[in-house]
Amino acid sequence: MSRSTVETSARPGPAELADEPGPGAAACLRLYRMLAAGVTIVTSRAGRDPVGLTASSVTSVSLRPPMLLVCVAAGSATLAAIRTQRAFAVHLLREEQAATADVFSRPGHDPQRFLDRTYRDVLGVPVLTDVLAWSVCFLAGESRYGDHCVAVGQVMVAHRGSGRPLIWHDRRYATLTLPPVGQGSGPAPA
Repeated sequence: MSRSTVETSARPGPAELADEPGPGAAACLRLYRMLAAGVTIVTSRAGRDPVGLTASSVTSVSLRPPMLLVCVAAGSATLAAIRTQRAFAVHLLREEQAATADVFSRPGHDPQRFLDRTYRDVLGVPVLTDVLAWSVCFLAGESRYGDHCVAVGQVMVAHRGSGRPLIWHDRRYATLTLPPVGQGSGPAPA
């Protein structure tokens, strides 16, 4: 071999990266705050009581079968309920529902969150009915990563309403300047 084929590149390989401590928490938070995300409420049932929290780390995983994932703090009461119930609901909030997001984002388990909310049980899971869209998922798997757990659910029921989504970006709520869902002006899906 010639010398040029055995020289290492300037980019570090896996061994060198393993020794890197990575950026600190403050740098990571600055990065994470730049991620724009739809605001959701994740609900489940703890015994007879509905539980829920606000989440912005929710995304689709698969179309066949239909699956979503949610990232939830490892010690949350909602995660404990999801594990026990083996089911959860994901609700996408409309742009005017920031107050609802705030109520569900408060730390701890607070049954008062559901007092002034209209919800019904769908497959044993409390579903908020006045939202942009919702789905009920059966827990397909869960893994812990750092201080959060990723719960993957198979979508069993889905409903879509109309309106615009509430967005979370740089520690504040935002809205999109798009036509409301259900009133799009783009091309028809293939």
